[in-house]
Amino acid sequence: MDAGSLNSSSYLKAQSRFPLQEQFLHRKNSKDNLDRFIPNRSAMDLDYAHYMLTQGRKGGKENPTATVNSPSREAYRKQLAEALNLNRTRILAFKNKPPTPVELIPQDHLSSSLHYQAKPTKPRRYIPQTSERTLDAPDLVDDFYLNLLDWGSKNVLAIALDNTVYLWDASNGSTSELVTVGDEDGPVTSVNWAPDGLHLAIGLNNSIVQLWDSASCKQLRTLRGCHRSRVGSMAWNNHILTTGGMDAKIINNDVRIRSHIVETYRGHQQEVCGLKWSASGQQLASGGNDNIIHIWDRSVASSNSATQWFHRLEEHTSAVKALAWCPFQGNLLASGGGGGDRSIKFWNTHTGACLNSIDTGSQVCALLWNKNERELLSSHGFSQNQLVLWKYPSMLKMAELTGHTSRVLYMAQSPDGCTVATAAGDETLRFWNVFGVPEVAKAAPKANPEPFSRFNRIR
Repeated sequence: MDAGSLNSSSYLKAQSRFPLQEQFLHRKNSKDNLDRFIPNRSAMDLDYAHYMLTQGRKGGKENPTATVNSPSREAYRKQLAEALNLNRTRILAFKNKPPTPVELIPQDHLSSSLHYQAKPTKPRRYIPQTSERTLDAPDLVDDFYLNLLDWGSKNVLAIALDNTVYLWDASNGSTSELVTVGDEDGPVTSVNWAPDGLHLAIGLNNSIVQLWDSASCKQLRTLRGCHRSRVGSMAWNNHILTTGGMDAKIINNDVRIRSHIVETYRGHQQEVCGLKWSASGQQLASGGNDNIIHIWDRSVASSNSATQWFHRLEEHTSAVKALAWCPFQGNLLASGGGGGDRSIKFWNTHTGACLNSIDTGSQVCALLWNKNERELLSSHGFSQNQLVLWKYPSMLKMAELTGHTSRVLYMAQSPDGCTVATAAGDETLRFWNVFGVPEVAKAAPKANPEPFSRFNRIR
C-alpha cells in the first residue's frame, strides 16, 4: 500500500470515530428530520375542536358521573351529527393533500430536457507541467532558420546534432547514428521523414539533399542542383520532396525520376525557413526571412516557368518559420512570427483573409495542432523560452510549460498525437505529455473507394 492510500485509510478511520459526523453524513433526506410538526391551520375547524375538547367528550371512563342517554336519544344525536357533518374524530389535520399540478410542459419534452441536462460534463484534462523525459543533445545548432527535428510515422525521432543525424526509437528508447557528414558538407541544416516513416531526407549546408533508408542505414540518392546554398526547410507530399533554401527558391523534387526538379516556386526575397503541405496535398505554405507567407496551389504548378503564388500574406513583421495546418479544417493555417513580431495569426487559405491575430509576447519558433482536440501548442524564445497550450478558437491559455533555458527552436509530434518533443539551444531534447490520451473514437463508416462504385454499369 502506498503512502497516499495509507493516509486516506487513516483519515477514514479517524472520521469513523465521530458518530455525530457520521449521522450528519447519513441524513441526506429532509424527510428524515421528523422532530417538528407544524399543523396546517386552513385544514382545521377550530370551533368544532373547541367543542369536542370541552363539551363533546365529557362522558366516558374518565367521567363516570355523566348522564346515560336513552337509545332513542342516542339515535337522534347520531342523525343530527350526520346531518351537520359532526361525525369527525380527529382534531388536528396531519396531512393536507396538495392539489394536482397543472402540466404546463409535456412529459416527453420534459424527459428529453432532463436527459440533456443530466449528460455528464467532460472532465478537465490533467496537463503535466514538467517534461516526462530529458535527453542530452550536444552540439545542437542554435539557429532559428533551421529545422533539425522530426518524428516519423514509424515512431522514430530524427535529430541533427552538428554534422551527425541520430535516430531515437520511441518504442524502446534505443539510439543509433544514421550518418555523419564531413565538415565540407555540414552541418546538417534540415531533416524530414517521408510519409512511410522509413525514408529520411537530409538537407546540408552545401546545398545538397540526401535521401536515406533508415531500416538499412543506406543512402539511396543525392539531389543536386536544387539550390545554391544551405537547405534549411523541407516538406514531403507523397513522392514529391519540396525543399527551401537560403537562395529564396522553393523546389519540388520528384524522387522517383532521374531529373527530379519538376517545379520551381519563386516569390521570397530571403531565406525560406518554413515549409508545410496541407493534408490534402493541394496547397503549400512557405514562410521566409522576408516576413512573407506564400500559399502555393499544386493544381496550377508549372514545370516550364516559375509558378505564381496563390496568396501573398504580408501581415507579419518578422521572419515566419512556424507554420501549421489545422487537422480539422483543411483551409485553416496558423503561423508564428519571430522576435520582432511575436504574434500567432490564423488564415483562411481559400480567400487569403487573416481571421485572427494574438500577441504572445515572445518569439514564436514552432507551432503544432493537437490532432484530437481543438488546441494549438506554440514554442517560444526570448524571454520565457516556454511552451504555451492554447484553446482554439478562444485562444485562452490552457497551460504554460517551462523547463528549457534557451529558445525552444524545434518541435515534433508523436504519431499518435499525444507526446511532443522539443529541442532547444540549451542542448536538451525534452518530451512532454501535453496533448493527453485520445478518446476511443467510433469506427468510421466505410467509404466507397470511388464515386458510383455501388453500380456495376451506367444504363
